[in-house]
Amino acid sequence: MDYTRADFSRDVDILVGQIDHKKYRAIYGIPNGGIPLSIALSQRLQLPLMDIPVGHDILIADDIVDTGLTISPFVQNDIVCIHVKSYTPNKPKYYVREVDKLDWIDYWWEKNSNASTIEDNVTRILQFIGEDPTREGLQETPKRVAKSLEFMFSGYKQDPTNLIKVFDSNNYDEIVLLKDIEVYSHCEHHILPFFGKAHVAYIPDGKVLGVSKLARIVDMYSKRLQIQERLCQQVTECLETYLHPKGAACIIEASHLCMRMRGVQKQHSSMITSSLTGAFLDNMTSRQELMGLIK
Repeated sequence: MDYTRADFSRDVDILVGQIDHKKYRAIYGIPNGGIPLSIALSQRLQLPLMDIPVGHDILIADDIVDTGLTISPFVQNDIVCIHVKSYTPNKPKYYVREVDKLDWIDYWWEKNSNASTIEDNVTRILQFIGEDPTREGLQETPKRVAKSLEFMFSGYKQDPTNLIKVFDSNNYDEIVLLKDIEVYSHCEHHILPFFGKAHVAYIPDGKVLGVSKLARIVDMYSKRLQIQERLCQQVTECLETYLHPKGAACIIEASHLCMRMRGVQKQHSSMITSSLTGAFLDNMTSRQELMGLIK
């Protein structure tokens, strides 16, 4: 979502109407996003800018509050911002609007900096690990990482309604199984890859899916931050919601780089998880037939 100068001017007017400026001695803008707002409010409210926020009577300004980490050092202060994410645990005292958890906002002052926010953050990561972001091999890395992240986590922007097309089963009511679907995902705890194979099955109850859609469902949920257990469950829940089968199943076997590259460093470990519903859960014969087909 593009956030323009005109949007900013309008929202500053809204905030000026909310803030009781007599309560505050000065304004402090959290770098980097809070600085444009702090400058604008300083001019409009005739409050001085502070470079070090000392005292509970300093108003703290930021562009957006999401997890609350950037404002956590200022628990004794009132916070003013433009946007608040819907999942934010503690809403600031002053803000203009709440935005959805998936909304990405491009502020005009970030565009003028000749680098997007995500690219700037990748540059900071390179500096944090001890690299020189200006050396030849790394100059294009922030841009490449941004494009890579957009692809690897594109599942957040996909809607299963647009993926799934249901057909009449023509009275077919035996197991439908797609084996060995490649899975590439990222664990939500360390943002490191895990990869392996998924087996997805269902027993039709009047309706079937195009076979490629089973793979696309796995891809959609894989391209999000995940735990393997939830990934299995999301696949079967999707089949239950849109197909209403007699039973659905998803079994994944995967290797986790957070187990191999760090931590316990177990190089040959693999994790198997499953989610079974309906006949696969309640009927031993159906479950045994499914496992036999997979093997």
